[in-house]
Amino acid sequence: MELRDKNGLTEAEFLAAYSPGDFPRPSVTADILVFAQQHKQLELLMIKRGGHPCLGMWALPGGFSNPDESLDKTALRELEEETHIKGLLLKQVGLFSAPNRDPRTWVITCAYMGIIEKENLMVQADDDASDSEWFTISTEQHDGQMDLKLTSPKAILSARLEIQEIQTRMGIHREINMISSDGIAFDHAKIIATALFHL
Repeated sequence: MELRDKNGLTEAEFLAAYSPGDFPRPSVTADILVFAQQHKQLELLMIKRGGHPCLGMWALPGGFSNPDESLDKTALRELEEETHIKGLLLKQVGLFSAPNRDPRTWVITCAYMGIIEKENLMVQADDDASDSEWFTISTEQHDGQMDLKLTSPKAILSARLEIQEIQTRMGIHREINMISSDGIAFDHAKIIATALFHL
């Protein structure tokens, strides 16, 4: 006997009448942090945006997920399309869903990170990335804030973030919020800071 809901519908009948357009739906993206250790300094691969929004600013490689792929597959595809890096083992950093984090529309992103050896690695900007560059990372923490600085021969990027740490039964929970960001697209400074705590 088929189960019926409070309206007397079977699951097949419910799905036949269901309209996804009745509810607002976000777009979903994957953003990827590629780290490398070089001369005892931590470096991060960034791409320069070749289109709007944030044209000319530096961002993490990434992009929109397709309906026929998981976010894990999206991350690998986007990383290859924008940098030509293939087969990197990626770990999820977290989900970023603050309202208005992307000026185009409601966008939720899942961030991933991987660590790579730079030797013999040929990175090439492609797709909607106009350039790519390795940035040396430096941070200073004071009075509940983090100053993030990304330095390369092509650009110096910076951000200031508020860090609130709360001790819970599951460990330390960090609430990270951007105060300011110079040259770093979207909320990617917040994503970078979050990933640094994972390293």
